[in-house]
Formats: sequence, structure tokens, C-alpha cells
Amino acid sequence: MQKPYLIGIAGGSASGKTSFLKALVEAFSEDDVSLVSQDNYYRPYNEQLRDAQGWRNFDLPDSIHRDHFHRDLLRLTQGEPIERIEYTFNNPKIQPALIRVRPTPIILSEGLFVMHYDEVRALLDYKVYIHADPDVRLNRRIARDHHERGYPENEVRYQWNNHVRPADVQYLEPYKPDCDLVVNNNESYEDGLKALRRHIEEILKR
Repeated sequence: MQKPYLIGIAGGSASGKTSFLKALVEAFSEDDVSLVSQDNYYRPYNEQLRDAQGWRNFDLPDSIHRDHFHRDLLRLTQGEPIERIEYTFNNPKIQPALIRVRPTPIILSEGLFVMHYDEVRALLDYKVYIHADPDVRLNRRIARDHHERGYPENEVRYQWNNHVRPADVQYLEPYKPDCDLVVNNNESYEDGLKALRRHIEEILKR
């Protein structure tokens, strides 16, 4: 197999990455496109750094097993399959699954820091940024974290103001101008999804 084509997809919390990627992956055969999510490389809860108020900060580059993430992407580009235990966001009610990823012609790599990590960015053939305005994202995150994770609104707002937005400014937004495709998802990502689908289709034809 020729070297896989690696696409990096970044975007802030609640920008719509998960829904976007689900729609993208469903548009292709599992023999053509595979996905590696940075979420599954979070360090355990007790290893996460605390802020000045004692809150765990999951929005720092050190919150991820960076070396494991890079190693697995490198293995896939070299034609080797990988395995990883699912990260369940510290929810004891969820039994984590074993995730297996096979090397495919197109590999999608998504997460907050896929462009911030120099060694990961160097592997990318194409870079995508999912954009949504901060106020839109905050409202989405409040709703999501309440329904899916049971977090009260005051905790969500604290993390947003002290962890999420500072991380956006320092580790995400500086890479947006260098991306090959910027998807605006304030209301709908459909135009961006179509553009990326066309690009992948073109790569698969080569």
C-alpha cells in the first residue's frame, strides 16, 4: 500500500468536530477512510494538572499522551494497525471499548492539538479547521455537558473561561490561517463537508 494520506482536523470545544467527522466517515467505505481521535489519548484523571483553584485542566497539551498519539499515527502511515482503549471522559457508567484502527488510504486525525504538536503536524498532508464563534460554542457546550455528562452550568462556565478559551487562543487559533480548509459551523457545516468529501474523493482516485 502507498503511504496513507493523513488529514488533520482541529477545532475548539463544541465546534462540531464530532458530528462533522461522523458524517464524513459515513460517506466512505471503512476500507478507504479511518479515524484516530486524540480524545482516546487523554492521560488518567489523577495525572491531569490542576489550576490555581484546584480544578483539573484537560485543555493543556500535556493532558494528552502526546508520544503515544504520535507513535500510533506514525505506525498507521507505515502500514501497521493500532489498538487503543476508548476514553470515556471519566464516566464510571461506561465500559470502555477496545478501538482497532487499520491503515487505510485516507487517515483522519482529529483533536485540539493535532496542529500544535510539531511532530504530528509534520505528518499531515492536509489540514482542516472547524470554526464556530465562541458564544455559539459555549451555548452548545453548556447543553452538551448537562445532558451527556451531568455537569452543572457553573462548572461548565468556569472551565470555559479559565481553561477552554485560553487554550483556544494559545494552542488552536494560531494555526487556523495555515489550514487548507476552514469550515464555518456557526449554523451548518454542510458546505465544508462537501468540500472535504470532494477532496478525499479526488485523492482516492489517484
